[in-house]
Amino acid sequence: MTAGTDGPREPLHEEQAALIVEVFRMLANVTRVQVLWALVGDELSVNELAERVGKPAPSVSQHLAKLRMARLVRTRRAGTTIFYSLENDHVRQLVKDAVHNAEHAGPGVPAHHRGEGGMRAVRS
Repeated sequence: MTAGTDGPREPLHEEQAALIVEVFRMLANVTRVQVLWALVGDELSVNELAERVGKPAPSVSQHLAKLRMARLVRTRRAGTTIFYSLENDHVRQLVKDAVHNAEHAGPGVPAHHRGEGGMRAVRS
């Protein structure tokens, strides 16, 4: 089954639907969404991510472990530092689409239509 085809769609296999639910479960957390958004254009270390999302590094590290298990982020080691990036362009597009959809839910002209680059970090 190809996700990009037009026309009637066949039902998803149970296993595939379960994997999709797991991806959405990973997106159902403010910190994880902020981490993914920070990684849309950058490869960052845990400390850099923690600074960007305003959370302690140990907390961000735990979220990154979950995101890795869900295959949404990957790692690269350089010496003693581990850098994180989005797993692939599909994840990047999913995150960008989610941000753009959220912007459309608010009042006014969405930032991505004004050329301002998308959502700003929200602290919780």
